[in-house]
Amino acid sequence: MKTRDPNFDEPDLCINGYTLQMTSRACPEQYDVFDAHGEMAGYLRLRHGYFRADYPDCGGETVYTSNTKGDGLFDDDERMPELTKAVAALDAIHRKGKQE
Repeated sequence: MKTRDPNFDEPDLCINGYTLQMTSRACPEQYDVFDAHGEMAGYLRLRHGYFRADYPDCGGETVYTSNTKGDGLFDDDERMPELTKAVAALDAIHRKGKQE
């Protein structure tokens, strides 16, 4: 299971039952996503104005993409809407995988 650098002090975000652990603040802004059982459920990355969500981890299937105003980090007004859309896309495929 992935773990985060203990010296990284960003608080976790919780969106629709998933925990987002920020692993880089900017250039790229990125997160590891975990389900309620602590299982890796995705990877989120924003770099050069391109945001993507990969399932189940970095380099896996890209399930959501977006072009953003922010370049290496989100503008404040777009962070939560974009993260929420990405988590919804991850949730759909994660639930499907659990049913198979």
